[in-house]
Amino acid sequence: MKTDLDSLATALYVKSDDLLLKASPHLAPWRPKVGIAPRLTDAELITLAVMQALLGFVSEARWLRHANSHLRHLFPYLPQQSGYNKRLRHAAGLIRSAVRVLATDTSLWTDDVWVVDSTPVECGRSRETAKRSELAGWAQYGYCASHTRYFWGLRLHLVCTLRGLPVAFALAGAKANEQQTLLDIFAVEPELLAARPGQTLIGDKNYFGAAFEAQLADSGVSLLRQTRKGEPPRPGAALFKPLRQTIESINQTLKGQLDLERHGGRTPAGVMVRVLQRILALTAAIWHNDHTDAPIHRSLTAFDH
Repeated sequence: MKTDLDSLATALYVKSDDLLLKASPHLAPWRPKVGIAPRLTDAELITLAVMQALLGFVSEARWLRHANSHLRHLFPYLPQQSGYNKRLRHAAGLIRSAVRVLATDTSLWTDDVWVVDSTPVECGRSRETAKRSELAGWAQYGYCASHTRYFWGLRLHLVCTLRGLPVAFALAGAKANEQQTLLDIFAVEPELLAARPGQTLIGDKNYFGAAFEAQLADSGVSLLRQTRKGEPPRPGAALFKPLRQTIESINQTLKGQLDLERHGGRTPAGVMVRVLQRILALTAAIWHNDHTDAPIHRSLTAFDH
């Protein structure tokens, strides 16, 4: 199997159609039994969305113009921009399921070390946007210490393996408590930890607190983080600097190569599906690289042209 965009698209389409939709038809967006069947299948929609993210098209209109000119050999029918946007927003649940299906079909899924962090997802810059946007109330003003900047928007909380495979994630307000958000992620999917006794989780200094660490320990998770000021030295401190760079590098892949902060969403549904689209693109690339024995699992360079 080749490592290029066409081979990834073909493999993803087959995986989505055979295992995700035919084996689990309940995952597909609801449609009335009587009506016109969509000319673009759900498997094709997933593939089209991943290719858009990998090729760096943040404008759906420009993406569909490009696809019409260069990808008709893969997609006999392509919708207009409004139809594509509507289909994509209704497929958020399907895209989330696709992320998990692809992730569990890799050799990385069983890794016993995870990293966790949150990163800003900016949703606007003007005061008028913050006042009038449909995201107001969910999106908030926050501060990113890593980049020394304030922003208005959300935070993507991401749990990954050391090689960058997304395991679990959540979108929350910019001021949401990181410890509580992580506990909520694990509470929503208790099977993640139930099947992994002795899992190690690496976080930064914000993941602290005796009660928080006790809850993780009760779930079988060993938390490793840097020592905060005033605390006694914690074990393994010398190892954290290179490992912490891993999650920063994963976040940079989402932002620098997959344009996470240029998502263009203006509504909660629009932002959610565009963030999911980029997480799916990263997962699909890692899944394909894993199955083709590529030397670097998180490399996207074979798929961005």
